[in-house]
Amino acid sequence: MEKYTLKNGIKTEIKKNNNTPRTAIVMYSKLNKDEEKAGLYYLLTQMLFQGTKNKTQEEIANELDENAIELTVEKKADYIRFKLLCLNEDINKALEILQDILENSTFNGYKKEILKIKGEFESDLDSAKVQAQDEYYRTIFKNHPYGTGRKEVIEQIDSVTKKDLISAFKEIKYNSQKNITVVGDVDREGIIKMLEKHLESLSVSDNTAERAKVKKLKKNVISIIEKEDANQAQIFKGWIFPSVYSEDYPKIILLNTILGSSGLSSRLFLELREKQGLAYTVRSIFEPFTLIGNFFVYIATEPKNIKTSLNGFEKEINKIMTEIISDEELENAKNNAIGKRQFYSETNLLEASLKGYYEFLGLGFDFEDKLIDSIKTVTKEDIINTAKKYFAVNNALCVLAPKKYLKEAGLLK
Repeated sequence: MEKYTLKNGIKTEIKKNNNTPRTAIVMYSKLNKDEEKAGLYYLLTQMLFQGTKNKTQEEIANELDENAIELTVEKKADYIRFKLLCLNEDINKALEILQDILENSTFNGYKKEILKIKGEFESDLDSAKVQAQDEYYRTIFKNHPYGTGRKEVIEQIDSVTKKDLISAFKEIKYNSQKNITVVGDVDREGIIKMLEKHLESLSVSDNTAERAKVKKLKKNVISIIEKEDANQAQIFKGWIFPSVYSEDYPKIILLNTILGSSGLSSRLFLELREKQGLAYTVRSIFEPFTLIGNFFVYIATEPKNIKTSLNGFEKEINKIMTEIISDEELENAKNNAIGKRQFYSETNLLEASLKGYYEFLGLGFDFEDKLIDSIKTVTKEDIINTAKKYFAVNNALCVLAPKKYLKEAGLLK
């Protein structure tokens, strides 16, 4: 991996993978400001394919399709990510399309897109799981942008104006921290020349506004959704965890693997599904954001099993906090976690996304190798100490189910 800084100040990493027919170009752009109107950034990403001063939406779509170019723009909690994948001979063409979008998007027809987004989100909320998960984030990240869900977007997105979109896009183009990662069978000088040509209008700035801090929970909080037609109870229980910058990050990865992210071999799966038959889906998830992390356990079960499921969660959490795991379980967890991570770089696009993400975070493009080395050194004592450190704090619980079963579980008076 070679590093280079473009004339406009954007740090760029180039990895030459010989004999690969498609090149991936990924650009991360940091979100410096919390959106004042929920849905602004998401609407922005959707509008970037709706037409420019030079081309209509249909012309852009046809040009991408005819040249087998994949171009996506994603809004995440902490950044906007542009992903470009094309045949090696079409890099210049692909960057030309991206340049047009970056420099000439009109944002015309945004009201029509707002209606579309509202319709999609309202449809999403027909799903009991989506409704419960949105409520869980709203509960654990109360009054913070990380907790913004579909409901808030539906309520506020109508107030977004074209002026808001243009202002937000200017902030992203000119004032945000950025980095570009290129992975493919490319010529270094040639790709730099093309990036300089097509992305020269962008710039970076270190004068970033401070985003809102995440407040830790002062007490256990519970959010209940009464849904009479729910065939399954949806249960989310979670804790505020540290971010990717924590020295405990590799330990948390293994903690998550042991508890619920390793599929058939995870403790939650074996105990709550295999032994007790409580659910088809049960797992744990760890999400490291820039500011903080979020660790939660989830189960979809028959409404009559709410109390049993919650007791099962508590039992497994307490167990991992109090009992040293075996050498075999630790070794299996390491093999599982490391094995999964090898898939993260199996294509040029995945590799560009991962290495670019680490550069964006300031951890360095080689952080994945260091992380794997750290995972290998985690001990049994590290697992129990990490569990004690982060699970022995206040948590957030969200349960969706018919009222009758919520009462039976003692969650409603």
